[in-house]
Amino acid sequence: MKEEQIINLIEEAIKYRLRAYSPYSHYMVGAALLTDSGKVYGGCNIENASFGATNCAERTAFFKAVSEKEMDFTAIAIVGGPTEEADHGFSDYAYPCGVCRQVMKEFCKKDFKIIVARDTRDYKVFDLCELLPMGFGGIYEH
Repeated sequence: MKEEQIINLIEEAIKYRLRAYSPYSHYMVGAALLTDSGKVYGGCNIENASFGATNCAERTAFFKAVSEKEMDFTAIAIVGGPTEEADHGFSDYAYPCGVCRQVMKEFCKKDFKIIVARDTRDYKVFDLCELLPMGFGGIYEH
């Protein structure tokens, strides 16, 4: 991926973070999912008093894309932090949870990129297989 694409995805994730509904954790997460065709689907975390009904930003983005019949993905950028943190410059990286990694495994090829960022200048890029080694199943078996 080109650095310009990475920065654009991070900027979109930052925008979607502001849409988060996080009255329980006060931890807002945004994600921007890039399709092979260049379209971006955004997502934010949406919490629920019944914590099991909470949905992560990453899955929100994936489910939006899949519901629109998008099935070919290139990368996802993820940002997150406590509600009081600035819109740019988060104190730590927001890595995808295990459930989100499994959803990525279901729909993505092994070279799918996961970008975790503190801001547009401070980010890390991983292949899905690095964050979910020896994962189970998926339409693209590794």
